[in-house]
Amino acid sequence: MNEKIYIGKLSLKNKILRTLWNIVSALFFRPFGTKLFNPWRLFLLRVFGAQVKSDSGVYASVKIWAPWNLKLGHNAWLGPYVICYNQAMIEIENDVTISQYSYLCSAGHDISLINSHDDSLIIAPILIKNKAWIGTRAFINMGVCIGEGAIVGASASVFKDVEDFTIVGGNPAKFIKKREIVK
Repeated sequence: MNEKIYIGKLSLKNKILRTLWNIVSALFFRPFGTKLFNPWRLFLLRVFGAQVKSDSGVYASVKIWAPWNLKLGHNAWLGPYVICYNQAMIEIENDVTISQYSYLCSAGHDISLINSHDDSLIIAPILIKNKAWIGTRAFINMGVCIGEGAIVGASASVFKDVEDFTIVGGNPAKFIKKREIVK
């Protein structure tokens, strides 16, 4: 999808915003666990810059690294215990389900540098298109685009783009078959 962007270290502003978000999340987001409080959680995400539609959903157990790098379309759901490590933008379009315990990871490190933990941060956005479904415990790597209507099988690890209406699975994820929609 997109080339990786080298950013080195995080800015002080980013660190301060993340600290504030972590406090608000711990006190006002995570304790409100029923679907009844979904509008409240969406409100908090919007306060921190997320672009979320009012009919999207985020479970209280979801961990979001940076709400300002999150876009959720209509009827897009982040299931229980999803980790959204969004140092770069993660866009989830309409009618998408991200199943429980999945990990969306938009950052990593340049392994060609010796001190990669300190100054080698690389980021790339993730795009999950309309009507896609990410199975439980799936891993989606930075820079990946999951095509429209695609299915990522449970526990799959996706390191390359997935074509529209394709089913993939495994580690690394491989083509299983084309998805046929019955009308």
